[in-house]
Amino acid sequence: MKKNKLEIFLIVLIIIGLGAAGFLGYQAYLLKKNNLNLESELSLTRENFASTTKNFQETIDSIKEELSKTKSERDDFELKYNEERNKMDYLSTQIQGIQSQVGLLEKLKRIDPELLKKYSKVYFLNENYVPEMFIKIDAKYTYNPKEDYLFYERVWPFLENLLIDAEKAGIDIKIISAYRSFGKQSDLKSSYTFVYGSGANRFSADQGYSEHQLGTTVDFTTTKIGASYTGFEKTPTYQWLLENAYAYGFILSYPENNQYYQFEPWHWRFVGRALADKLHQDGRNFYDLDQREIDQYLISFFD
Repeated sequence: MKKNKLEIFLIVLIIIGLGAAGFLGYQAYLLKKNNLNLESELSLTRENFASTTKNFQETIDSIKEELSKTKSERDDFELKYNEERNKMDYLSTQIQGIQSQVGLLEKLKRIDPELLKKYSKVYFLNENYVPEMFIKIDAKYTYNPKEDYLFYERVWPFLENLLIDAEKAGIDIKIISAYRSFGKQSDLKSSYTFVYGSGANRFSADQGYSEHQLGTTVDFTTTKIGASYTGFEKTPTYQWLLENAYAYGFILSYPENNQYYQFEPWHWRFVGRALADKLHQDGRNFYDLDQREIDQYLISFFD
């Protein structure tokens, strides 16, 4: 009986052992299968990742290539654009230069070239020359209110400003001579020659050589001195003119020790503010300049 129970017990143990071994084997099989599946999935995932990475890198490389191509095209366009812009800027500058030159030429055409010539025994102004426009100087500015004093109209504003400012400064200043025609200068020179003989050449120009014929020259005096001119260089009027006339475009034609005529402190000619200022700053005389240098200021004569 005991033997039978032992056999049964052993049989049960064997069955249990076989069952456990089978269960463990099955679990091992499942585990191995799962591991294989995981490795397969991992391998597939790696393959997919590698493929995706490759595709992504190819996309990046393609984009880089497109960007490089676009940058190159942009640089080429920018270079061509700058070249065209430089051409247009140069052309615009040339056009402006041409327009400026045309403007200067048109301006010069409207300015009488005789206005800046050196007369006084140098250049001759023929008997037919008459300024294009005259104005009668207001009698309040003249020494003899009953006499007509004519002046070049376009220059009159400069002379008027000089007279107004001189008056404001308390300066006694009057005009005693302005425009003289060729014929009037001839008569004047004849009368001086009759009285002074050849000595008249020291203070009176022959007809055609007088700055007065331009209509841009005046002789100043004071109420006290009048037509004698004597002592004008000692007056406050002369001193004021020396210090200020250039600012209005007027210069002293015949200063002391000039080579043309005797010292004439009363004789002032309009040459434009630019040239008058230049002469004043340099301490030079109009007739000491070369005519070519003087002609450069013709363009600014009325400025």
